[in-house]
Amino acid sequence: MSTLIYWLSGMLWALGRVGGFCMVAPIFSAMVMPARIRVAIMVLLTMVLAPLAPTQMDLFSATGAATMVAQVLIGGSIGFVLQLIFQAASYGGILIGQSMGLGFAELVDPTTNTSVPVLGQFYLVMVSLLFLAMDGHLQVISLFADSFRSLPPGATGLDEKSLFAVVAAGGNLFSGALRVALPAMTALLLVNIGFAATSRASPSMNLFAVGFPISICLGFIALWMAMRGFASAYSALQSVGWGLMQHLAGF
Repeated sequence: MSTLIYWLSGMLWALGRVGGFCMVAPIFSAMVMPARIRVAIMVLLTMVLAPLAPTQMDLFSATGAATMVAQVLIGGSIGFVLQLIFQAASYGGILIGQSMGLGFAELVDPTTNTSVPVLGQFYLVMVSLLFLAMDGHLQVISLFADSFRSLPPGATGLDEKSLFAVVAAGGNLFSGALRVALPAMTALLLVNIGFAATSRASPSMNLFAVGFPISICLGFIALWMAMRGFASAYSALQSVGWGLMQHLAGF
């Protein structure tokens, strides 16, 4: 009986931490995946990580309930930081779309079932592919495996400084989005300055009829040229976010 409770406690602690992560993190919480697939991934990760998590703590005590809440909070905080990285790239695409006149073009995001600008969705797909191509999902699983050694269940959970760091990371969303969108936005700013000079030189010209298609065409060219630096911008965002996730995992 004691062996069964020992094994069950490991399953529950791992389920709490993995479940909190999968409810918040991108890709793992994507609504485009069937619920069965998401649950299967959660259960599989729980079974893999369960041997690292068992403790002798009573599951049905107040301490056990507080420990479970702490596990969910740790996993959710790590997933939230990863979500910020993805949303920073998506918001950078939205800024570019507004600069080139495509801010009104929207589509339904299948991952959240909400309407988002088309360039924001494009950048979100790109960052998702880069995350998978750079083995980000494997790094996250490795992070969780190491977190049960550095921050085992029952140990002191997230402190005030860690929670404040997560909140402060939300403010970095705008700086990260600007880093992603800056090359294309700079080129489009020069285009708009050229339109302003043309308007001063020829006030009778209808810039709304002429400048709008030109702005979109030049915007796509600037977007294509800016894609060369997208991988490096994402790598910089990931390195900052990864450092924060390691801090939340107790490293």
